[in-house]
Amino acid sequence: MEGYLSAKGSYNIAMCIEGRQLTSVELSEKLNAVAVGGYSTVNFVIGSSFGIAEEVKQRCDLRLSMSKLTFPHQLARVMLLEQIYRAFMISKNTRYHK
Repeated sequence: MEGYLSAKGSYNIAMCIEGRQLTSVELSEKLNAVAVGGYSTVNFVIGSSFGIAEEVKQRCDLRLSMSKLTFPHQLARVMLLEQIYRAFMISKNTRYHK
């Protein structure tokens, strides 16, 4: 993990309950802004059942929350993957989002 968070050109997002909640459209806009901002990689950090260490969160550029609810990690991964896919479909102006 250490290498990924410190890699040059990486934008790091900590998935944590205290993070900002974005709509799908806002996530799409954020990912577009990150790409235009010159970042070549986006890392999403999902913690263990004990959460993410504070020092890891501090090294991230954004703290993002899917919900105030708690989800199993396997489900959170699938939900995040779907939202990333949705964000790209929104930026391509496809009908998937509707």
